[in-house]
Amino acid sequence: MTKTWFITGSSSGFGRIWAEAALNRGDRVAATARSLRSIQDLAEQYGDRVLTLELDVTDRAQVFAAVQRTAEHFGSLDVVINNAGYGHFGMVEEVTEQELRNQLETNLFGAVWVTQAALPIMREQGHGHILQITSEGGIRAFPGIGAYHASKWALEGLSEALWQEVEPFGIRITNVEPGPYATNWLGRGSVSSAPNPAYDSIREASEHEWEVGDPKATAQAILELVDSVEPPHRLLLGKSFGSIAAIYANRVQTWEKWQPTALRAFEVSSDIPGND
Repeated sequence: MTKTWFITGSSSGFGRIWAEAALNRGDRVAATARSLRSIQDLAEQYGDRVLTLELDVTDRAQVFAAVQRTAEHFGSLDVVINNAGYGHFGMVEEVTEQELRNQLETNLFGAVWVTQAALPIMREQGHGHILQITSEGGIRAFPGIGAYHASKWALEGLSEALWQEVEPFGIRITNVEPGPYATNWLGRGSVSSAPNPAYDSIREASEHEWEVGDPKATAQAILELVDSVEPPHRLLLGKSFGSIAAIYANRVQTWEKWQPTALRAFEVSSDIPGND
């Protein structure tokens, strides 16, 4: 069955690759970007199967208008991918208030506005699938990108509540958590705080040489995901499972070690109704 997709951040990287994958198999796509010029070639290549929309995801009214126009234009809204975002680099002490707010406005609030706009349409249809592109950095953290992690962890938590709220309506939610990929994420849109020399040694020690994957290889996985009758609530893309599993094992070990202390901190209160 032909699907209608709404994808934010379609100008490059994952958004462009997934838009093309959907279009190449005959689906219809509302491709959005902050500049129409960056996605105009999609309209030229795929004709009336693509709707190109200029969109700043931090503008809630513009988001709602774009999502509504997509549903009216194509007659349905089956897949929504919240892909727009950027990375902010800076130690937590270095990040200014405005820098942190900007990061959250795009990566968190932008995804929330798109989700809120799509839900009434999907609920009325009785089906739909929203893919929240969080990150491996939505379930683990590295020094120097705390603001980015804050935005992605927040989206993960919000979406975990969300899927319990909307599954009775036939709406599925998946947190897609890519590891390192060659999407030019560093050079394309990331920004940095003014460095504090006190953190120079930590900055140097935390530098990594990442083994990065080819983002084009994710296209088939995304198609498989949206076609699944029972999609997962979370999907790690890439080779991150081993390191993530080790982090979670360490967390469980620490919780177990401190469980006696935790239990000593709990008493059933007789002041709470029902505990008599």
